[in-house]
Amino acid sequence: MHSTVEKVLILRSVNLFKATPDDALAELSEIISEVDVPAGTDIVKKGEQGSSMFIIVNGKVAVMDGERVVNTLGERAVFGELALLDTEPRSATIRAMEDTLLFRLDQEPFYELMSDCVEVAMGTIQMLAGNLRARVREVMELGRSSGQ
Repeated sequence: MHSTVEKVLILRSVNLFKATPDDALAELSEIISEVDVPAGTDIVKKGEQGSSMFIIVNGKVAVMDGERVVNTLGERAVFGELALLDTEPRSATIRAMEDTLLFRLDQEPFYELMSDCVEVAMGTIQMLAGNLRARVREVMELGRSSGQ
């Protein structure tokens, strides 16, 4: 188990929380849980309902569509962030490629923290906007490469 100070230092290194004040990070550290995941374990499955976001403390995960790996994520990467904001099914399966330690943040306490700390809300909006922008670029590239 990480101490509050260790959790704050880890959270500070995650893009989502870079602008978040230390006191808010300390509050956040109280509502996250640590999850040890053995290699080969599915952390979330495509199509399942979810209400948690995950931060990779150490280890590596594969983002999967069926059995096809579409991306890999490593330390300090975030996944499952949309589950904090909506109730749609998970869009991909996430599988641990090696033994992985995660911080899990659940929807309800995160909502409470966002209402108390505008920096957390703004960081969430900025992360989602960046993800959306990246997806638009990917679609544009796919369109260009297919001659459309």
